[in-house]
Amino acid sequence: MNARHSSDYSIRPAVIGDIPALTALIRESAHGLSLGDYTPEQIDTALTGVFGVDSQLIEDRTYFIIEKGGEPVACGGWSFRATLFGNDNIAGRDPRRLNPTIDAAKIRAFFVHPDHARRGLGKRILAHCEEAARAAGFRKLELGATLPGRRLYEVCGYVAGTPHDHIMEDGLPLRVVPMSKTLSE
Repeated sequence: MNARHSSDYSIRPAVIGDIPALTALIRESAHGLSLGDYTPEQIDTALTGVFGVDSQLIEDRTYFIIEKGGEPVACGGWSFRATLFGNDNIAGRDPRRLNPTIDAAKIRAFFVHPDHARRGLGKRILAHCEEAARAAGFRKLELGATLPGRRLYEVCGYVAGTPHDHIMEDGLPLRVVPMSKTLSE
């Protein structure tokens, strides 16, 4: 059964009390779905600053959880702030509010538990985020995709820019793909 139509899955805004469960979900997702694209060392380092919970998204009520049986199985969000990616520990965060008439909203921090991958959950959260960004007046979206995430975003109409290496705190590179999409009127 398609997750979009399944009553087994429900979506809701994340709350601060969800952070421990989200942290566990993100760790499982990163280790389970990124190994073909990143080394275990890159994944472990990314979990300290790049991958993870950005509590600003939760406070802004722009981060969402898909649950099955009360357990988080996917998460993702969007932002009207300038920070493009990273968790609460990443350097260079920019909480500046964006202007929807000239700036692109940011699509942020999508993760799916490996046991629930390929069921349309990422697409479901992405559609939810796109509609929320549109309702807030945004017509452009951008993100910094991981290599496994790039496949989801391309299927959903995002255009890839030139990949680059984000150098993490321990000096390891993490390949990131800038992507963008213009929402239809």
